[in-house]
Amino acid sequence: MKILKFGGKSLDNGLGIAKVVEIITDNHKKGPSPIVVVSARGNSTDTLIALIEKARRGEEFKEDLSLFWQHQTESSDIKFENEQTQLLNLLTGISLVGECSPKLKDEIISYGEILSARFVAHRLEQQGYNAIAIDSGDFFLTDAQFGSASVHIEASRAKCREVFDRLSRSCIPIVTGFIARSKDGHRTTLGRNGSNYSAALLANFLDADMMENYTHIDGIYTANPTVVPEARKMDELSYSDASELSQFGAEILHIKTIEPLQEKNIPLWILNTFGYGSKQNGTLVTTSPKAKSVRALASLTQKALIHFEGRNMLGRSGIDARIFATFKSVDVSVSLVSQGSTERGIAIVVDESDADKAVEALHQEFRQDISEGKTTKIYAEKGLAIVAIIGLNLSEFDRPYRALVRNRIVPLLLNNSVPDNTLCLLVRGEEERVKALNVIHGEMFERPKRVHLAVIGHGTVGGALIDQIIHQHAQLKEQKNIDLRIFAIANSRQLLLSRKGIGEGWQEQLQQSTHEGNMAEAIVEYGRKFALENMILVDNTSSESIAAEYSYFASNGFDIVSSNKKSNVAPYSEYTHLRETLKKHRRSYRYETNVGAGLPLIDNLKLLHLAGERITRIHGLFSGSLSYIFNTLSEDPSRSFRDIVEESARRGLTEPDPREDLSGEDVARKVLILVRELDVPADLSDVSWENPVPEELRTLSREEFEARFGELENKIEEYRASCSPDEVLRYVGDIVWDETNQKATLTAALRRVSKNSPLGRVSGADSCFEIYTESYGSHPIVIQGAGAGAVVTARGVFGDLLRLAEGYEN
Repeated sequence: MKILKFGGKSLDNGLGIAKVVEIITDNHKKGPSPIVVVSARGNSTDTLIALIEKARRGEEFKEDLSLFWQHQTESSDIKFENEQTQLLNLLTGISLVGECSPKLKDEIISYGEILSARFVAHRLEQQGYNAIAIDSGDFFLTDAQFGSASVHIEASRAKCREVFDRLSRSCIPIVTGFIARSKDGHRTTLGRNGSNYSAALLANFLDADMMENYTHIDGIYTANPTVVPEARKMDELSYSDASELSQFGAEILHIKTIEPLQEKNIPLWILNTFGYGSKQNGTLVTTSPKAKSVRALASLTQKALIHFEGRNMLGRSGIDARIFATFKSVDVSVSLVSQGSTERGIAIVVDESDADKAVEALHQEFRQDISEGKTTKIYAEKGLAIVAIIGLNLSEFDRPYRALVRNRIVPLLLNNSVPDNTLCLLVRGEEERVKALNVIHGEMFERPKRVHLAVIGHGTVGGALIDQIIHQHAQLKEQKNIDLRIFAIANSRQLLLSRKGIGEGWQEQLQQSTHEGNMAEAIVEYGRKFALENMILVDNTSSESIAAEYSYFASNGFDIVSSNKKSNVAPYSEYTHLRETLKKHRRSYRYETNVGAGLPLIDNLKLLHLAGERITRIHGLFSGSLSYIFNTLSEDPSRSFRDIVEESARRGLTEPDPREDLSGEDVARKVLILVRELDVPADLSDVSWENPVPEELRTLSREEFEARFGELENKIEEYRASCSPDEVLRYVGDIVWDETNQKATLTAALRRVSKNSPLGRVSGADSCFEIYTESYGSHPIVIQGAGAGAVVTARGVFGDLLRLAEGYEN
């Protein structure tokens, strides 16, 4: 014999009730006839509770009551005339006196299950089946704890067998879940998960072969799939694992449901009503599942942490006994307990709704201790949540814990159960709960590591980077196990947001996404709202205002990748403040493209410096744009300087106004960035840099400058004429360390260099850096390669992103 239990969503009008009838009749045809347990249909219980509240407040409720009856009788000729009269009278009575006792509330909400059982039985009768609605209050006997009554097991077992022994074998019993009666005949309800508990008790009392619980989900998942989209359905799990999940709020399961089934080894199937017949449907809970262990997550919200602190508690016996006796006296249940080895205090987790009365009761119990200074603090911290990790012990918790800390989640309390297959974390609020579940689930099940990117700036470099990320998304998931998701694209006026990731067509979408207000705050708030993990700010602008927000982003959980130099050339006090903020919040900042575009310069320089290598000089072509201009000039003397500069602008190697590159200021900035990597506290004013553009041309409008461009050409021709036959012009950055005076000389200027030197042999838009060290002596480390161009720079930014993302695996 089989018990079929159907939840409220399964029993709702339309497809739901049709599938329920199909499942019942299919099982009846296969024999023996099943026993069916039903919840209230749809949202009937919530509607009845709302009607009670309206009546209690003296508000008009008859229109809502009429809608309730329309729902109950839709697509049926059943009228429920007696029940309509009874319910109206009960609600009218509440309206007159302005109150509703717990006993009366149980009486009213029981109508949900009674109507449901009668409706299902009627539908079956219409199809020619012998079905009967049975009120479980006829055999479930309870105490008088209205709202959450306890069943008298043996008395109920005897009554149950008596009722069902009288039924014919061809009859299909449709039994109400959730409701019962006290020994003196008053209606009671069984509390949370009461319908499932009713079905499990029936299975136990009648020695059922199996219980099938039909719901609106496909089975039991490794986490709540509405919170963790990557949650996986579990095919089987043991009673003990199911009990652990039920203890920590897993939907569908409840410890009361598990115990009657486990007692008699009755298998439990969790099935989706709407997936009936599918081979992939369902989770089996049994004594001996195929998998020896299961890993899953569950959580409980609305928790509070009671802090009890005192002095000289070490060795004082009876403190804990008094605390727990106090909790018992005010009927407060404890979820978790933590006590330090010094016995200076104890932390106790309770339901948030019990926190105030627990604190008040403790103040009363320990009032003498408080007056004597032995007990110093008793208070509640509310708005907390428990995250339970089933199937993971402390020895395996290292990676999930590091991932939590990286995502700015530091548990208030960590509890390891006995036996040690469940870990419980206490975290702050809904945001941390959701993020913790997603972060831990990712670590436990090794899904592709989700990395959320906020990209600011979508010009030549930013646009190229966005396209590169989109086009390589699938490949990175497959080869690197990294899921790079662009959740934000922004400029000064527009902001496009998507938690699932922005893809093709982003340009058109961005045009429709205007934004007013603080863009940085909007991005941070969006990440917080959706509990996004592993967030990276990607700055591809040249904006000082965006660079000024780096500390704000870092303090709100973002790592930073930037091709924007402004932060790294800011006044030294601001430069160090950002590093202090990054260190405090354990954030990373990568900016390889600040100096060498896509070249691995800064990383190698940091590595040399960290290893204790004394760097004596860095000498080179710091600008790929200027490199292209002067390389071309030396290779083809027949071309005019204007022609070369205009060609470099067309190629996207220089800015539209060539003075921005030709001034050499960008080289000076890069010199400053590199010397700061050597822990030299320099500012831009410490760099001596020469501007080849004549002073009288520097402040002109662009149009006026273009008209007088010949004056600049004459100046450059003078430089070139000064070169010997074996020399060429190059714009060179130079850092020279004076060990004696502990001082760096920083310069940037147009120089004559030998054609046969590394700098003289460079061609195209390559940058070239010679790094001299104490160990390598006169033989420098040479790093050379493409130093300009949107695609090259974007690749460099992409490389920084991937190095950060791969680091999240550790």
